[in-house]
Amino acid sequence: MPAPQSAARRTVLKGAAALAGAAGGAVTLAACSTATNSGGNTPATPTAPVDLGAAADVPVGGAKLYREKKLIVSCPAEGRYAAFSAQCTHAGCVLDKIVEGEGNCPCHGSRFDVTTGKVLKGPATDPLPAVPVKAENGRLVAG
Repeated sequence: MPAPQSAARRTVLKGAAALAGAAGGAVTLAACSTATNSGGNTPATPTAPVDLGAAADVPVGGAKLYREKKLIVSCPAEGRYAAFSAQCTHAGCVLDKIVEGEGNCPCHGSRFDVTTGKVLKGPATDPLPAVPVKAENGRLVAG
């Protein structure tokens, strides 16, 4: 009888190991989750004009992140603006900050040039999509 009992024990242990592996995989996936940083079910670029507020809020030679609107706007020269989606092209997380001219993705560390949308550091491989932007009566309107 010891042999069948031993085989049954091995089967139980293999099953437990498989469950532990699956649970570990779920934890790994949860750690890689973009749910809290996700762009949600909204498109990466606006489908209608979006009022971003005062054009003066974007400094000449600088940029501003409009995280809730998923947009980054830079101002390379007085009266000139460039806008890009702030949704990372790797996994869809919304960028969380701008540091030294680079937009940062909090999920996997991708970095983007805020003046061109170009990928500076992966894992993202595609640039941020450009979004039309213009100043109207001292306010920025994107989309």
